[in-house]
Amino acid sequence: MLGLKLLTDPRWANIAESNLEEILTDHAWCEQKAAANALYLISNNSEHIEFIQKMAEIAIEEMEHFNMVVEIIKQRGYTLGRERKDDYVSELMKFARKNGTRNTSFIDRLLFAAMIEARSCERFRVLYQNISDKELAKFYYDLMVSEATHYTTFLNFARKYATDVDVDMRWAEWLEFEGQLIQSYGKSGAVHG
Repeated sequence: MLGLKLLTDPRWANIAESNLEEILTDHAWCEQKAAANALYLISNNSEHIEFIQKMAEIAIEEMEHFNMVVEIIKQRGYTLGRERKDDYVSELMKFARKNGTRNTSFIDRLLFAAMIEARSCERFRVLYQNISDKELAKFYYDLMVSEATHYTTFLNFARKYATDVDVDMRWAEWLEFEGQLIQSYGKSGAVHG
């Protein structure tokens, strides 16, 4: 369904599980950044009422996820570390078109968001299927479902609002780029690392 070109090696879950405090901290900040992205999209595309209402829902949901992860951190006696730089996301952002029409940039920002949600969904699937911690496995299953919904939401809005972009062709380019990019990741205890 996601169309990702390279799936995460299931052994990545062992790296993540070996340092749960790190993966949970990274995950919490990923949720906060996803909420911030939804807010950014609202502030730059306010002419689309249906869209901004959905982005507001996503921003709230992402902050709820942030709070859920923080609560797990607290319950386990861990500390929420400082926000981490996400090199994967930074590299994806470089692929987004910044020139061209306003609509072209808007559509690419939606595809950028869809790509992050798709990879997060896939990583959460790897976690829920491979970690021994049953409580966290259930948690990551639930988040996997949520991320899949966000992925399709962003992709569907890109298709709806594209006026000068062949979304399917551009999405195929995103998938190819991400397939190459992700080869450098999957070796650290970070959601996209």
